[in-house]
Amino acid sequence: MQTDGSGQRRALPNPRFLAMIVASALIMEQIDSTVLATALPTMARSFHVPPLEMGMALTSYLMSLAVFIPASGAVADRYGSRTVFRAAIVIFTLSSIACSQAPTLPALIAARIVQGLGGAMMVPVARLVLVRAVPKSELVSAMSWLLVPTLIGPVIGPPLGGIIVTYLSWPWIFYINVPIGLVGFVLVTLYVGQHKEAAPGPFDAWGLALSGVSLCCLTFALEMGSHSAISGWYVAALLATGLSSGWIYIRHARVHPRPVLDLRLLRIPTFRFSIVSGTLFRIGIQATPFLLPMMMQVGFGLSPARSGLITFSSAAGSMLMKSLAPRFLRRFGFRQTMLWNGVIACTLFAIFAAFRPDWPVILMYAVLLAGGFFRSLQFTAYGTIAYADIPDAKVSAATSFFSTLQQLSASLGVATGAAALGLSMNMLHHSQPLLADFSNAFLVVAVVSCLSIPGCARLSSDAGAEMTRRQPRKAAVKVGARVPERLQEIR
Repeated sequence: MQTDGSGQRRALPNPRFLAMIVASALIMEQIDSTVLATALPTMARSFHVPPLEMGMALTSYLMSLAVFIPASGAVADRYGSRTVFRAAIVIFTLSSIACSQAPTLPALIAARIVQGLGGAMMVPVARLVLVRAVPKSELVSAMSWLLVPTLIGPVIGPPLGGIIVTYLSWPWIFYINVPIGLVGFVLVTLYVGQHKEAAPGPFDAWGLALSGVSLCCLTFALEMGSHSAISGWYVAALLATGLSSGWIYIRHARVHPRPVLDLRLLRIPTFRFSIVSGTLFRIGIQATPFLLPMMMQVGFGLSPARSGLITFSSAAGSMLMKSLAPRFLRRFGFRQTMLWNGVIACTLFAIFAAFRPDWPVILMYAVLLAGGFFRSLQFTAYGTIAYADIPDAKVSAATSFFSTLQQLSASLGVATGAAALGLSMNMLHHSQPLLADFSNAFLVVAVVSCLSIPGCARLSSDAGAEMTRRQPRKAAVKVGARVPERLQEIR
């Protein structure tokens, strides 16, 4: 049961239904981020600016996300999760309209910064709403549906963007957010309960400023480091600023009672595992939407529409896994499932490097379908086990931390893929990326994703037992025998 904000108790909807409600907001953010990239050349002609300058339409949004995501949990605790979630949907929807009506590039950048504020509050709070409302025994199933937009958004975004700019006009990229936002707002109002902390404590404004500078600089450095036209000194300066402000924030977070990013959560073994191992695995996931469509179009010579139809099979595989993920985890547990599924997922990911134009299309469909299927299971498991041992009082802080690292891993995945592609071109003396360069890039990011597997092997066999309805847990993780004492420290 949850309150509706007036003290009345309301019955919770079905966990899957609740997950799809909050996912309606997330699909806006995910599709918007990927559709825009396809339309940038057309928008550049409309604004009469060089296409390279349109990159600020993407980086301004990423900057806004990096600055405001860490504050999402604290804001939700202070003003209520439903209130903040609805406000975020409104901000994102209205700023989408402002983007569609932007007469100049500076106006578009300003609207994108506001849109980033809405996205920064919307995505983490959506996850927070679900974790607060759904019992841990149902969280695996609910989380698997919540992650649908994360998996299919980057896949359907590019072909959708190509269709919109070809047959309509670029403002429709932002108009499509309006009906989704309206439906999401109504459903959240009707079915999502209100939760707020009675005594939220002081807001960490100084910590928000430090973390914002650090994450913003690191995000820009990762994005720009993959572009050969950007000065290495400029990237180095961004990295130095980001790392130094991050170091200052770490010292600040040690003494603040409620920092915006609570590093003490890393003392919880299952949460630390999800953050560290999950980030390594996500590099491959986040690099795929960047590398695969480009290989299909530049390396194979396919049209954007044809490329999108092939890569969409990965999203179909993700959807097939949604109803099966809880069964795998309940049957085998988190450790066995994530260990062997991680091996399979990384192997399938490496097979992308072998794709060639003379492959039968049905074979590429099969590999992409299987890849999406197993990656979806691993992604769901990482997103769920992060909350296995989180105390109720720290759920908001954990959600902010988790979402911040997800955003950083998105930039890291694209930057790693782009850097591997550029390095291969330089070593092979190619002025344009060829199939061999794409193969080398896929192998590099597959190796990075494989680095997540040893962490899965160290996970305790009964980790997350409460979530999978297996036997009661005796220990959380092998390296965490004193978890209760650590949890008392965190509380």
